[in-house]
Amino acid sequence: MHTDLEQPTDQPVAARPVSRRAALQFVGLGAGAVAVAGSGALTWLATTGGVFSTGTGPAYAAWIAASSGGQPLDLVRAAILAANAHNTQPWLFTVANDRIDLFADMSRTIGTMDSLLREMHISLGCALENLTLAGPPNGIATTVTLLPDPADATHIATVALTKVAVSRSALFDAITHRHTNRSGYDTDRAVTGAQRDSLSALADAPGTQLVWFATPSQKQAFSDLTVSATKAIIADPQQTADDYRWYRPNWHDIQTHKDGITIDPSGQSPLIRAVSKLLPTTQKQANDGWLGGTRDTQLPTASAFGAIVVTDPHDNVQRVQAGRIWQRIHLTATTAGLAMQPLCQIPERIDRETSASLPPVFTAAMAAMLPAGTHPVMTFRIGYPTVAALLSPRRPAADVIHS
Repeated sequence: MHTDLEQPTDQPVAARPVSRRAALQFVGLGAGAVAVAGSGALTWLATTGGVFSTGTGPAYAAWIAASSGGQPLDLVRAAILAANAHNTQPWLFTVANDRIDLFADMSRTIGTMDSLLREMHISLGCALENLTLAGPPNGIATTVTLLPDPADATHIATVALTKVAVSRSALFDAITHRHTNRSGYDTDRAVTGAQRDSLSALADAPGTQLVWFATPSQKQAFSDLTVSATKAIIADPQQTADDYRWYRPNWHDIQTHKDGITIDPSGQSPLIRAVSKLLPTTQKQANDGWLGGTRDTQLPTASAFGAIVVTDPHDNVQRVQAGRIWQRIHLTATTAGLAMQPLCQIPERIDRETSASLPPVFTAAMAAMLPAGTHPVMTFRIGYPTVAALLSPRRPAADVIHS
């Protein structure tokens, strides 16, 4: 999402290695694993496990296939590169010469991790933003109608297409460079208030605004609540199981599914990523890695935290609009060389409290940090990167078109 270069690199991480939900705890391996690195068996495992093939293969071809060919399908090729929760890619499209329709794929939800489908609608909004940004570079003007069929809640948008003169934009050019960066950020370089204000101005949908947590006390409060929410998710067996279902631990799974959470973009060091591809990882190790990376690297190195808030968190239009705003913010940050990462543990626990009738611990704590009458639908961190983020797999456009 920020300084994501076209060619991924394995530069040294300036801060301690981090992990996201896919991050794998590097426990008790060290020299013992490295000592046998020259063996034929380990070389074979490394090859079949994708250790030497980071960001390659059919699962990553969509990042290269994005183009400006002047056809409606080219808009879909841009849409599928959007940010999305757990890399579930919960979208389907129908494509005609004069319109594209966007649908929610209800087979790709995250269960109790997204019990109210908030993250699904935000993900679909991200895809819609990419799709519309890809219009002018392909000589196509787009007109969006949200939720066009009251009888079909999965019908997210109809996008009317008309021919116009070709024009490009910096945000369109950033689509193939935007990646979530989960590594440590540069603590010696702050994102300025003016930079934050310019991003806030992008939250232009009715009932939506961007709230920042940028002072030391605000950052500490957000960090403490995020750690608590992470622990609460890990302690919730159903949320943990639904989260873990989207892990793609090996090369075969990645190339087969072309989705989900993988080790490469987790922010871990090259050594830890390599070992993680060779050895099986338990759910507990994944959870420990996620908590450790969140607490020890991602939170303390953030320049600031942000929240996209709305007046009605259950309104699907506001959710989709929030997704469009997040994608626009992320692309804009990319053009400015900034790094960004969703940190949505707090909203995930808020939704869990609502859907399971749990005590509103996180609901109340977050409400105290926000303007009255607003609710968080997307929370994140921002800063300057220390390394370039690596790619996540994507299903090609052909796989998400239905008739």
